[in-house]
Amino acid sequence: MNTYLPKQEDIEQKWWVVDAENATVGRLATRIAEILRGKNKVTYTPHLDCGDYVIVVNAEKAAFTGRKETRKVYQDYSGYMGGLKETRVAEMRQHAPEQIIRRAVWGMMPKGRLGRKQVQKLKIYAGPDHPHEAQKPEQLQP
Repeated sequence: MNTYLPKQEDIEQKWWVVDAENATVGRLATRIAEILRGKNKVTYTPHLDCGDYVIVVNAEKAAFTGRKETRKVYQDYSGYMGGLKETRVAEMRQHAPEQIIRRAVWGMMPKGRLGRKQVQKLKIYAGPDHPHEAQKPEQLQP
């Protein structure tokens, strides 16, 4: 018996839309990362990009559990002396609410060329509207 390996041209990619309103960020991110990688399909192959596209709407309304809303800190380091920047969740919600979900999903993706290619299929919007109606995305329950 032979193992079936799909070819890149045989992989069919769908579009999904997820409403992040009142969804927990961590649980939402795991579901999104699973779909981006293609682990929800029977034809999953670790070395191929067999995942689907994911559109996230209402990213500004995603919720955290516990005291993360006030205590969680995002750190960015420029590489220079004194170049550490710390941003709290409340500040991130004001100037870039999409980054909260993008960072959570990126932490669950493989680091390398394939992971960078797969995370590009993630489209995040702060409000309820998105410009991808032509792709006919299906509703996904988080």
